[in-house]
Amino acid sequence: MTDLYPVRRALLSVSDKTGLVDFAKALAAHDIELISTGGTAATLRKAGLAVLDVAELTGFPEMMDGRVKTLHPAVHGGLLALRDDPDHQSAMETHQIGAIDLLVVNLYPFEATVAAGAGYDTAIENIDIGGPAMIRAASKNHRFVNVVVDVEDYAAVLDQLKANDGQTSYAFRQRLAQTAYARTGAYDAAVSSWMANQLGDQAPRRQVFAGTLAQGLRYGENPHQNAAFYTDGNAISGVATATQHQGKELSYNNINDTDAAFRLVAEFDPADGSAVAIIKHANPCGVARGTSFAEAFGRAFDCDRTSAFGGIVALNGTLDGDTARAISQIFTEVVIAPDATDEALEVFSAKANLRLLTTGGLPDPADARTAVRQVSGGWLVQDDDIGRITADDLKVVTKLAPTEAQIADMLFAWRVAKHVKSNAIIYARDLATVGIGAGQMSRVDSSTIAALKAKRMAEDTGLPDSPAIGSVVASDAFFPFPDGLLAAAEAGARAVIQPGGSMRDDAVIEAADEAGLAMVFTGMRHFRH
Repeated sequence: MTDLYPVRRALLSVSDKTGLVDFAKALAAHDIELISTGGTAATLRKAGLAVLDVAELTGFPEMMDGRVKTLHPAVHGGLLALRDDPDHQSAMETHQIGAIDLLVVNLYPFEATVAAGAGYDTAIENIDIGGPAMIRAASKNHRFVNVVVDVEDYAAVLDQLKANDGQTSYAFRQRLAQTAYARTGAYDAAVSSWMANQLGDQAPRRQVFAGTLAQGLRYGENPHQNAAFYTDGNAISGVATATQHQGKELSYNNINDTDAAFRLVAEFDPADGSAVAIIKHANPCGVARGTSFAEAFGRAFDCDRTSAFGGIVALNGTLDGDTARAISQIFTEVVIAPDATDEALEVFSAKANLRLLTTGGLPDPADARTAVRQVSGGWLVQDDDIGRITADDLKVVTKLAPTEAQIADMLFAWRVAKHVKSNAIIYARDLATVGIGAGQMSRVDSSTIAALKAKRMAEDTGLPDSPAIGSVVASDAFFPFPDGLLAAAEAGARAVIQPGGSMRDDAVIEAADEAGLAMVFTGMRHFRH
């Protein structure tokens, strides 16, 4: 098999004209004949390049509003013909089919059209037919044919032609073909997912997920694991769309934890005031509201000063200089916020290893994204947990009703609970967490751990008593027995928010009444595994 193969004819048909003219001029400089369609041909002719129109090649004009133009043996035969097969060569001579050695296609912008909110008919018209067909043909015949679907590969093609005197290597064509197949796969995935959504089909027979490489990562959760970061093309404010202002590349764990922190802090509307979340290993170790971000950060940090070391800090608004100075006092891996002042940027510039990300906005906590998790032999797919409650949704089930201040703290703690690994227990006072128990196999253990952390907070901050005394406690799922509830009461909690729904709710309510607790049911749980 021949490794190097020359490029003599190229077919270019692109919706994205970025870099097109310079690329085509460089191809022409290698004496490569240019074939093109519609708008691409017009652009090249305007630049003074000689172009053979596909309609001249096929002998058929574009028809049906451009739906039919490249679906012809003169095109697909030129792409699919095996150059070393006598029968293929004979067929080409008989039917006057010229070989096409380079295909440059990027598809109709279906994803962008849908993202812009286009209607059904407009989206349908932006489903490319000829492009994917040509790409698959050229990719299949990569022994001889080069296929380019990304502007980013223009330079690599020209480098190959220059290095190999107008030829490309087989290994290079293989890499191009793999990229091309991935592109058509992602394109079809976008179309099928959109159609399933249009049909209201939450569990289509086949489901495909696709992403674009954002960066290769040094390793995964541990140094012996390979890893990479892919984006899905959605313009949701977050880690994938953020601008990194300083610091080394984000690691796998950094990205995972930063996403967790930012999605948590987005639960709190900036119109209601400043909010800060500190995350460690995907669990919050402190969350607070405040009259300023500096105050909110201080209150969040006080919740668990030990765990906050080396954590991720997320803000629901613009990072200012005072808050940057406060954060700079402890070792922090990443800070993420919608924006940052020049003063904050200057403060952080002295911290070379701290990564600062700005996103331009907050993700919408009501946005029902699809959550996917791989298991052996398949994937688990679900809607993201966008469940939210208000004071009107609360059902008071004890003799003692909560105060307005307790209700505010309950709702605050409940939003935090949604982002804590189950079993989750959160103590909160005055719109700040004061003890968090996460990820335990027993809810009683989570209650105990949260209470111990509250006692440590008192020691760290010089409080005379545990801040859990007089707090509210949130449980992400029901208390199956009174023991977990009583552990919270023993720690000092005076009000409880939990889903309810246990077979032993009556016993738990009775225990709450005997302990003098106010308790409300939400009717909604927030398991997070």
